[in-house]
Amino acid sequence: MRLLILSDIHGNQAALQKVLDYAAGMLQVDGCALLGDIVDYGMHSNEVVRMLHGMEYPLVCNIRGNHEQSVIMEDYGGFSTERGKRCAEYTHSILSFQTWQYLENEMSDSGKAEFTIEGKKCLAVHGSLKDMYWKSIKPGQDLGEYKEYDYVFSGHSHLPHFMEEYYEANAPLFRNRKKTLFINPGSVGQPRNLNPMAQFAVLDTQSEEVWMKKVSYDIKTEQEAYKGQVDKFYSIRLENGV
Repeated sequence: MRLLILSDIHGNQAALQKVLDYAAGMLQVDGCALLGDIVDYGMHSNEVVRMLHGMEYPLVCNIRGNHEQSVIMEDYGGFSTERGKRCAEYTHSILSFQTWQYLENEMSDSGKAEFTIEGKKCLAVHGSLKDMYWKSIKPGQDLGEYKEYDYVFSGHSHLPHFMEEYYEANAPLFRNRKKTLFINPGSVGQPRNLNPMAQFAVLDTQSEEVWMKKVSYDIKTEQEAYKGQVDKFYSIRLENGV
């Protein structure tokens, strides 16, 4: 199975379209994992939801991120800046009925999902098990609580990573070791790794190859949709990946 892994689209229609076009043309994808934060920051939250609703790939998971949860609950206390709170309030005000139906009924409200792919136990979490919505999994952390999983997919940080962790286990054939793969695909629509390209990942479950992909898109077109509705910071940052 080849799994397309998408996170943190953040209402960026042009970036998502380029990712889906690339996946359709260059990759043989069998399914998709959506890791949350599909709305807010960008000006095309409704358009992004329509695109995802019509996507041809079956979903292995579709979980809310902190932005979906904040907008649905109208609770903006988790945001660290006033501009973030105001932006989320604006997003709440412009969501269509169809978008509300999608956020409330088609996305898991727990911020995580457990499932199995080809006998492998998987966890998808927007943030981390310490806080499903607001705290990220990052390299260098103590990751012992993920030992039971074979694959862990996460987002939220907007910083891509792929790493393998090895745990002690009662498995003589494997020299008493057990492996977990951690994949954060980065952000499709609001990257923060100093690279403005739309970012995503693909996992081949047979070979355990992971492709951390980046594709360019028309940033200027996306920026033109910002007409003073939210702080201009969210438009400018698209140019530099910050």
